[in-house]
Amino acid sequence: MPKTITKANFTEEVINSEIPFLVDFWAPWCAPCRLVGPSVEKLKEHYKGKLEIGKVNVDDEAELAERYRVMNIPTLYLFKDGEIVDKMVGARPFEDLVRTVDKHI
Repeated sequence: MPKTITKANFTEEVINSEIPFLVDFWAPWCAPCRLVGPSVEKLKEHYKGKLEIGKVNVDDEAELAERYRVMNIPTLYLFKDGEIVDKMVGARPFEDLVRTVDKHI
């Protein structure tokens, strides 16, 4: 299960992560978010020990969404060494997510 990421734990969990960290900006009412959710969760097992995954509920964490200029959801940011190295917007199939993550692992 992906971690819940909030303003309070973002730096500790994401920025300071020793391994790449995929952040899924989503909302419970968002149909495309519900479509991509299982693929994001599947990545956790696929990259066990090589990738952390967390979810930011944009309704609860509007300030984080604004800070990272999230205009559409789902938006997935891949962080490595505290920096954004890739971004994916919209529902994507598992294979697309793997191709993107593989470039940075």
